[in-house]
Amino acid sequence: MEEPSSKRPRNNSLNREEVSIIHDGNHNNNQVVTLYKEDDYNNNPNANTIRTSSLASPTMKLSGHKGSIYTIAYDPPGEILCSGSFDSTCLLWNASGNCENFNVLQGHKNAILDCKFTNNGEKVITASADYNLGVYDVRTGERLKRFMGHEGIVNAVGVAKDGSPCLAVSASDDRTCRMWDTRVRSEVGCLEDQFQVTAVAYSNDGLTVFSGGIDNCIHAWDVRQMKRTMTMKGHTDTITCLSLNPKGTHILSNSMDGTLKTWDIRPFVDSGKKRHDKTFVGGTHNAEKGLLNCSWSADGTMVTGGSADRIVHIWDELSAEELYSLPGHAGCVNAVVFHPKENVIASASSDKSIFVGELS
Repeated sequence: MEEPSSKRPRNNSLNREEVSIIHDGNHNNNQVVTLYKEDDYNNNPNANTIRTSSLASPTMKLSGHKGSIYTIAYDPPGEILCSGSFDSTCLLWNASGNCENFNVLQGHKNAILDCKFTNNGEKVITASADYNLGVYDVRTGERLKRFMGHEGIVNAVGVAKDGSPCLAVSASDDRTCRMWDTRVRSEVGCLEDQFQVTAVAYSNDGLTVFSGGIDNCIHAWDVRQMKRTMTMKGHTDTITCLSLNPKGTHILSNSMDGTLKTWDIRPFVDSGKKRHDKTFVGGTHNAEKGLLNCSWSADGTMVTGGSADRIVHIWDELSAEELYSLPGHAGCVNAVVFHPKENVIASASSDKSIFVGELS
């Protein structure tokens, strides 16, 4: 038996539970006993140093914007994080280590509502409330082009995962989706809708555009024939974001009706089967009517979306059950994205901050 002096000192930083034990019904003789859970201390001094990412800390807070942050995006290799804000700028951050801010993308005259990296990771395309889109060089931060043509606020921008890195599509309050080629200055196509368009996404091959707006419907457009080919109904309020899964077989939508839904967009679906697949509940929208985003994990097994309750919600795609409910923000969570390579998630909020953290 060890001598008392050789016992390991108690670690006061461990979680503990205090339980009052009553003797003989006499409350004056209560004894307070401290209990330690088995998983709090397992004789492995390095247990709390196991890390699953390249971040300097398990959770990091990034500050630098002077206004609400409406959009964030990782580049395809997962090396850079881009954030767009009400302050009319985009900030570029290292996605690993201490997540230093290394560049500022300037030039817009109003809030930046969406941003996307081209599929080769060389450029960032931004959508702004100044009716314009910007094309920026990631390496230098220089604005290469300004796309003008919309007659209303540009709410969203989309790029194709496997198509040409030069192509982009935008959605606007002027009731159009316009297609752009970074090699030319003017638009290369225009899809006219009957209502304001608040969300847009390219199919992986770049041959189909999906749009959503205040008519609560998701529309599919054939870019070769420049016509609508399909309409999917199910939401009961404005659609705020559309996101394709990695395989390109399903699309995720976020709506002001408080739900996220997935839809089967494969060309041939049994006539007896509806394209609506699953519904994810738990997130909320509020009177701000913000265009809250939605996104898939890199392997397509989890989905997430912005929420007005200041919490990051993550659901299991297969069962539609909520896996994580992550507090910390002091304002509406406008955008949440998964890291393309690591088990890391980033969230942006109206509290002017970004949280980047590991998922356990």
